[in-house]
This record gives sequence, C-alpha cells and structure tokens, in this order.
Amino acid sequence: MSLSPESLAARLSPRERNFILWALALGGFAIGTSEFASMGLMLEISRGLAITQSQVGHLISAYAVGVVVGAPILAFFGARFPRRTLLLAFMGFYAVGNLGSAFGTNYATMLVARFIAGLPHGAYFGVAMLVAAAISPPAQRGVAVSKVLLGLSISILVGNPFTTWLGQLISWRVAFALVSVLSIATALMIARFLPSDPSEPRSSPMGELRAFNRTQIWLALLIGSIGFAGMFGVFTYMAPTLVQVTGMRESWLPLAVGAFGVGAVIGNVAGGKLVDRFKFRATAIVLAWSVVIFLAFPFAALSLWTALPCIVAVGTVGALAVALQTRLMDEAGEAQTLAAASNHAAFNAANALGPLLGGLAIDAGYGLTSTGYIGAAMAAGGLALWYVAVTLEGRARASVA
Repeated sequence: MSLSPESLAARLSPRERNFILWALALGGFAIGTSEFASMGLMLEISRGLAITQSQVGHLISAYAVGVVVGAPILAFFGARFPRRTLLLAFMGFYAVGNLGSAFGTNYATMLVARFIAGLPHGAYFGVAMLVAAAISPPAQRGVAVSKVLLGLSISILVGNPFTTWLGQLISWRVAFALVSVLSIATALMIARFLPSDPSEPRSSPMGELRAFNRTQIWLALLIGSIGFAGMFGVFTYMAPTLVQVTGMRESWLPLAVGAFGVGAVIGNVAGGKLVDRFKFRATAIVLAWSVVIFLAFPFAALSLWTALPCIVAVGTVGALAVALQTRLMDEAGEAQTLAAASNHAAFNAANALGPLLGGLAIDAGYGLTSTGYIGAAMAAGGLALWYVAVTLEGRARASVA
C-alpha cells in the first residue's frame, strides 16, 4: 500500500502527526480515568450518596453496559459522518456524561449518568484508531494505534491514583468534573490539530452492517471477549489476593496498582512494535505469553518479591488490544467504524466475563489464586480461536488461488 499524494498521511509532517496522536491519547486518558474512578473512590461515593458499596458496583456495571450498547449503535449511525466530526461529538458527549456524574444527587441519577457517560467510550476509541492509522505510514500503524491506547494505560498508572487522592482530599465529584474538563480539552486539541480529510473513505450505515457480518471480524471480537477475560479476572481480585495470600499491607495496594499500570504501558508500546513486525501473529504471541503469566500467578502470589513483578507482567497483556484493533482494521473492509468500535464492546464483555468466572471459582472454594488458572484457560481459548481464524484464512486464500 503506497500513500497517494492526496492522502492525509502524505500531507502531514511527523510533528503534526504526533500532535494529533497525543490529542487522541488525551481523550483515552480522560476515558480511562473516568472508567476506573468509581473503583478508586468506591468508599467516598458510597458515603457521599448514602448508598451501599454494592450499589456503587452497579454504577460501575452501568458504565460498562453503556460501552457495550453505545459502541455499535453510535458507530452505526455515525458511519456517514466525517471522523473529525465524530471525535468532536463523542468528546462533547463524554464531557456532558461526566459532568452529570459530578452533579449526581442519588443512586438513580448516578446510574443514568454513568450509563450515558459509557455510551461514547467504545465509539471514540474505534474512530480514534481509524484516524491514527489513516494519518500514519502503513509500516507505522501499529505504533500509532499503541500511542492512542497509551493514554488509557497512563490513566491506570497516573489518572486513577491522582483522582483517588483528589477525591479523598476534596470530593469524589471533583474527579468526574476533572474528566469533563479533560474531554473538552481533547475536543479543542482535535479541532485545532486534526484537519479535514477529503480523501477519507465514507460508508453508509447499512453498508457497514452488511460488511460487518464476516467470519474473521466475529472471530477477532471473540478472541478479545475470551482471551482478554483472564486479565480482568486477575485484576479484579488482585487486592484481596495480595492482602490475604501474599500478606501485603493494605497501605501498599496503590503500589500494586501502579505496578499493573507500568505493565499496561509496556504492553501498549510492545504491542505496537509486535503488530508492525508480526501482523496477526502478534495476537498469538501475546496470548501464549498470557497463558504463561497466568499459570505463574498462583505461585508468584505467595511472595511479595515475586507478586509485584508478576503483576507488571499481567499488565503487559494489554498488548492484545493493539493487536486485535489492528486486525479488525485489516479485515473490516467497509465496516471500519463499526468493527473498530465493537472491539471495545468486546473488551467490556471480557471485563464482565473474567470477574464472573473468577468469582465462581473463588466461591466454589478454589481460593483467590484460582483466578490465575481461569485466566490461563481463557487465554488458551483465545489462542484456539486465533488458530481457527488463521486456518480459515489459509483455506480461503487456497480456494482463491
């Protein structure tokens, strides 16, 4: 694939390209900060709204449901609009949703506000990935996608601890208000640095829907839903595992969260490089690495000195997001917007599946560290689906030849 003289990638200088990528990454940082803020401020929100911690958990679930519902719907109806317009609309939408969260007065209003805030999450990332790929030379697409997702990783490393501290110091409402400000700042940066692209491919909603119904697209989404579930399962029960099994003091838990964030940043950077070098094989590499890490986790959790490095390694599994996002862009054809956005709906499905299966194993008496074995099984399932995808792709090529 060569760059045409009219393409946006050919018209942008490396400096201009980086400004756009960092603007898109800022949006990812805002989204990641909002997504995890409710977890870090669970006690403060519970006391502030006079609701139970379980109800705060419902608020977290409402956001995830918003992502799953909003990603395909907004991508479907947004297919006919320019990507620049969509990014501005999604960030404005996100600012409103989080401002509503900041002013929520009770359980019901917060439930609605968190659902609304989750709606543009997947659609924003989907369109942002397409823009990142469109403004970059073909050999650098993986790195460009990883730069956008880096904002999400840094939100785990920096954004979540900062908003937790700020919420404890002032009010939990400040955290969501800050996310609203960051969303507006992202929109302003996109408006300033991302030019309109007359050569941008356009598609109709029905055209995207027809093109979306392809086996390779569904397999990629299934790999994300199943293969990524283990990471969410281990992360969800990480705190009680470290306290009750490893013997870590609760005051050290922020260090563990930071270790996971470091791993997530490493995973994003490495994922981009793996994709540019190995293409779809990068998915298999990350999944095989995941199986090894999750199998090691129950043993590593027995000691603080092995637990923290293992948590960093668990965070690197986030490289799978880069690999699958790029795969979907390669296979989506005319369903680019819908497929890219649906990837984040798949990851939120994994976010529901992993903790559910881990909780069932723990309740069945297999112990907190059983989440590692569940994670390994999920990653192995994702690897099996990857093999199916590659096999079917090979047969399709052979039949054409």
